[in-house]
Amino acid sequence: MARITGSYPDDLDLLIEGAVEAGVFGGKSDALREFVREYFEDNENERIAAAVALYERERITLGDAARLADVDRWTMRDILREHGVELRLGLVDEDDAADEVEAASELEFDDEDSNDGESRAK
Repeated sequence: MARITGSYPDDLDLLIEGAVEAGVFGGKSDALREFVREYFEDNENERIAAAVALYERERITLGDAARLADVDRWTMRDILREHGVELRLGLVDEDDAADEVEAASELEFDDEDSNDGESRAK
């Protein structure tokens, strides 16, 4: 889990502190996590923009960008192209390879299609 430090207006701090004291949140960290999570849930374009920016700066993989943007890999590729971002294809390291293996294991194939291919090959 990442740790951040920041500052915000005193009034917001008081509201957060009051919400914690009222039992709305378990602590200030819980409140801030919830605010950020809700923001990105409510603002899909900003979530996608964040994923595009991180991918463009080579901070994350295509799979990570898709996960952060809450879309599949194929949609993420289209989004990146629309933003003029060059795709990095191929494996970067062992973690990237493991991500690709995991994504491939989640693919579903129609058995009927595979049987058609076998009958044509015969």
